Amino acid sequence: MAKTKTTKKEEPVILITNDDGITAPGIKALVEAVKGLGKIVVVAPDKPQSGMGHAITIGEPLRMHKSNAIEGVEAWSCSGTPVDCVKLSVDKVLHRKPDICLSGINHGANNSINVIYSGTMSAAIEAAIENIPSIGFSLLDFSIEADFTAAKKYVRIIVEQVLKAKSLDKHICLNVNIPKGNEELIKGIKVCHQAYAKYEEKFDERKDPHGRNYYWLTGEFVNFDKSKESDVWALKNNFVSVVPVQFDLTNYELKKKLQKNWKF
Repeated sequence: MAKTKTTKKEEPVILITNDDGITAPGIKALVEAVKGLGKIVVVAPDKPQSGMGHAITIGEPLRMHKSNAIEGVEAWSCSGTPVDCVKLSVDKVLHRKPDICLSGINHGANNSINVIYSGTMSAAIEAAIENIPSIGFSLLDFSIEADFTAAKKYVRIIVEQVLKAKSLDKHICLNVNIPKGNEELIKGIKVCHQAYAKYEEKFDERKDPHGRNYYWLTGEFVNFDKSKESDVWALKNNFVSVVPVQFDLTNYELKKKLQKNWKF
């Protein structure tokens, strides 16, 4: 009997980026967390880009260079924003869309309203716009010496779930936040909604050594959402929060009301 040929399934291509820069410990932890799940390619900013949101570079050239910052994987540093990194990687590095885009692991929270400002999440959202399943990961620890041990465990669990899923929305984008602390303190994973919370901000007015005024943004994070289904509640109670997010900002309920009640 003739032997039938079996074709080896091609391993998924995993694009990794961040907003803390290619030398940040968080992106190295993300690479370590998903090793063995596919072919990893890193394209990340050459310097910190926190708070850039969905900014793109249009007034100056972008530059990209091979990097040895992350051992064992193909890595590129880019002079642009996190969103630039995703765009460039598809067109000039991969020459195709990756099977999944991972962003992070961010040093600090991106829960609630932070998702609007986050370069980490904007990179993930940009991928979702291009029909690339994506996940943004953040650890609630701003320290450069943060312990990513527990984060890596939950990163791998969630990435495996997305890679094996057959019927997820083609624009899937998940915002994952991981509590600070060791693995024993984390109670598990909770799928949540984005809490209604925001910063009560003010600008401190100060003077530089030349007597000129400058301003420093300060403020307090205030949570108005008391639901036990919110990401703020989950993180406060030591759960990993997973919030499905979307780039369609249409308020559909308000749209219906305006169509019904407004007369033109």
